[in-house]
Amino acid sequence: MKRKNQAIFLILITLFFGCADPKTSDNQHIDLQQKDDFIKYATGFKVSSFDNIKLVEILKPFKGATQKLSYWLVPKGVTTPDSLAGKIIIRTPVESLVCTSTTHITPLDLLGVSDKLVGFPSTQYISSEVVRDQVASGATKEVGRDNNLNIEVMLDLNPEVLMTYSMTGDYSKLTPYERSGIDVIQNAEYLEETPLGRAEWIKFMALFFNKEKEADSIFRVIERNYLSTLKLVESQEEHPTVFSGTVYGDTWFMPGGGSWAGKFFKDSGSEFLWKETPESGSLELSFEAVFEKANKAGYWIGAANYFSLEALKGADQRYASFDAFTKDQVYTYNARQRPNGGNDYFESGFSRPDIVLNDLVKIIHSDLLPKHELYYYRKLDK
Repeated sequence: MKRKNQAIFLILITLFFGCADPKTSDNQHIDLQQKDDFIKYATGFKVSSFDNIKLVEILKPFKGATQKLSYWLVPKGVTTPDSLAGKIIIRTPVESLVCTSTTHITPLDLLGVSDKLVGFPSTQYISSEVVRDQVASGATKEVGRDNNLNIEVMLDLNPEVLMTYSMTGDYSKLTPYERSGIDVIQNAEYLEETPLGRAEWIKFMALFFNKEKEADSIFRVIERNYLSTLKLVESQEEHPTVFSGTVYGDTWFMPGGGSWAGKFFKDSGSEFLWKETPESGSLELSFEAVFEKANKAGYWIGAANYFSLEALKGADQRYASFDAFTKDQVYTYNARQRPNGGNDYFESGFSRPDIVLNDLVKIIHSDLLPKHELYYYRKLDK
């Protein structure tokens, strides 16, 4: 428990849920009920509750993890039960936090709690106009670069919560913040393998601000939009062939068939040429292997960060040999990229899969969405 809560704890130590079940009034037992109806698509977290205490479990904090993480959310002003001694306690609603991924920002925007974001690393990459204004005014501070936080700045800000992520499970860099009383929360949204599953992590964010109802309403709109477009696509008999990615060094990185991008291609009514691959991350292929399979493909979608066919060809002359190149059917996701490199596709796109799907359907089956204009994607100019 943080120092600033110790006084409250001493005052309220004799109080515990005035209307609590007799079984729990001794602070020794909490009979949790899982909220099965709260999560529909996400597989990375689950929520249980007892009265106004919630247990949030991150089932896989990082790829290959064998142990889950558990956070007990206790409302401010409520005494923490003795049975939770030694557990990770988060007092809600959170009033100040630092996030470390731009994908955490859009849920804050959608929930109307962006003003709680007091710090962020590499603020130049932020796309959200709301948060950019906060950075300009000094309300949101620069706290480092990428995932390397400036300890002095962090301790000076002293946010209630630091929300971060881990690729390896090495949490050692977080120890100084925990010792100073900052609650550290791991957000593992990036491991979700379906578009709606990842978008549903807005509900995870909402739990820390007591905004579950708002998150559920927002997600229902996104879900309805996504499923509506999906239903339109199901009527299509033609499935144009699609491939993606570009070469880095000697390797062509292609989304796996089981990846977030791979699922989008399937749902957009295209024939993704690598759809049978099970990988949820990227495939590493040779140029020759890609050309052999995709040289006659109808669409090249996701051609890295190029802004013209000429620039793409300048990077590798062999790109011009693909049919999609010669027929001007090359698209990529930098329509909302800022001059300093921040790309909104990698910020809000994960929270708005309905818009991403509409973009892809507009490219592949343009007649289905005649009024939709590309939002994240753009066709490469000659």
